[in-house]
Amino acid sequence: MGRGKVELKRIENPSSRQVTFSKRRNGLLKKAFELSVLCDAEVALLIFSPSGKVFQFSSHDMLRTIAKYKNEVELPKSDDQGIRTMEVWRNEIDDLKKTVQDLEARDMHLAGENLSALGMKDLKQLERQLRIGVERVRSKKRRTIAEQISYLKRKQRDLQEENLHLQKKAKLYELQEANTSSSALDVDATL
Repeated sequence: MGRGKVELKRIENPSSRQVTFSKRRNGLLKKAFELSVLCDAEVALLIFSPSGKVFQFSSHDMLRTIAKYKNEVELPKSDDQGIRTMEVWRNEIDDLKKTVQDLEARDMHLAGENLSALGMKDLKQLERQLRIGVERVRSKKRRTIAEQISYLKRKQRDLQEENLHLQKKAKLYELQEANTSSSALDVDATL
């Protein structure tokens, strides 16, 4: 028994819309595959998701099938550029994905993880890189400590100078107090 007739309108809930897109996309790709196998048809299917991601199926070479289609309907040749551009972008995306994977693997190796796949040459190179990195860290640490020591020595010198200045002020104040007291005693004695 079927589900009945489904009203065709845009699904408002984004997560429901995504689930429906995924299910229907997979169904459409499956039907394209079945049509190519059962009927020996040359099938090419392109699907662009709402986010712009490309899904495709081709029973033969996609570019050849598109070229064949263009010849049949006599599309302007300028569309070849769009297909080539799409292929260039796809290749660039694949290259970037590979670069990201390589960098993630390198980061894991530098952290000492996932080393079982490395050979002796790779391990030696990793060890050399780590040694160089440790030396850079130590050098930076030494410079930072030297800068802090220099700063603290300047601060200590400034505090010592301020302390001497305050001690002189205190002695001067004591002398003034002593003079004021003795002057007061002299005045009392004369009275």
